[in-house]
Amino acid sequence: MPEPLFLGIDGGGSTLRLVIVNGNLDELASLSAGAANPNIIGHDAARTKVRRGILDVLEIAGLREARINAAGIGIAGASNLHSEPWLIETVKPVLPESCLRPSSDLEIALAGALAQRHGILLLAGTGSAAYGLSPAGERLQIGGWGYLLGDEGSSYWIGSQLLKHVLRARDAGTLSRQTGLAQACLDELGLSDATDLIAWVYRAEGAPPTRVASLAPLVLDRAEHDDGLAIEILERAAAHLVEHVETLRRRLNYAGAPIAFAGGLLDNANWLSAEVTRRLGLPERPSAMHPPVIGAAMIAKWELSAATGS
Repeated sequence: MPEPLFLGIDGGGSTLRLVIVNGNLDELASLSAGAANPNIIGHDAARTKVRRGILDVLEIAGLREARINAAGIGIAGASNLHSEPWLIETVKPVLPESCLRPSSDLEIALAGALAQRHGILLLAGTGSAAYGLSPAGERLQIGGWGYLLGDEGSSYWIGSQLLKHVLRARDAGTLSRQTGLAQACLDELGLSDATDLIAWVYRAEGAPPTRVASLAPLVLDRAEHDDGLAIEILERAAAHLVEHVETLRRRLNYAGAPIAFAGGLLDNANWLSAEVTRRLGLPERPSAMHPPVIGAAMIAKWELSAATGS
């Protein structure tokens, strides 16, 4: 009997990744393509993109679809909490004989990072969210509601706090005396006046959240140089992120949950990731054992094992 093979599908915010692995997680084929988030490119375009990606990675591996025993699916903007039928409908036509496990981008990141089912994932990149899965099988997401409704502690949130400070300083008539982070913000953007920020934020081309989030590295850099405002912003960001984790620990009754980090702000060593690590009482900043796409394949493997009792 041929060895079982598993497909991981990771539809991140900007990149679709697919991987085929065996039971030992040895990679047989992989592929990356453009964004597959249905909230960004539309559900029809996302469906087409995912199906094309599956067929292409099968071709790379020299496999027929029937050789895939199970597939794990995690796509940003299409969590199984609210979009499970769409996920099944998207994948089933190209993998009709496979065991399918709809998931979410947060759950596959958790599985990959910890190489186990249970724990808490804290994500902070352009947006922010926390996701937990307890040994009792309870799942809960905190945050992740987008820049208009949440994303506290994210790169977007940090950038927006900086912009608000610049405009408040302008209104108070103190901007001309600012020599720290506020002026550094204008210099970074090549703007001569705070009011120019309005056109910079709201111009038609490009997504405002991405532009605003691009200011977070400036705040991180200034914090390393003991800028008081930068440190104040990042302390509040850390407080929001840690609150997400504490809420999950409490609501899941999972005080000893292992913690995983994800997203550009926490995956890298910087002032914020160090502060969040310290506030959570962790001995060091967590690093992921596997990427989310492997996490999706692991979830597929676990699902097949549960379905077959093997």
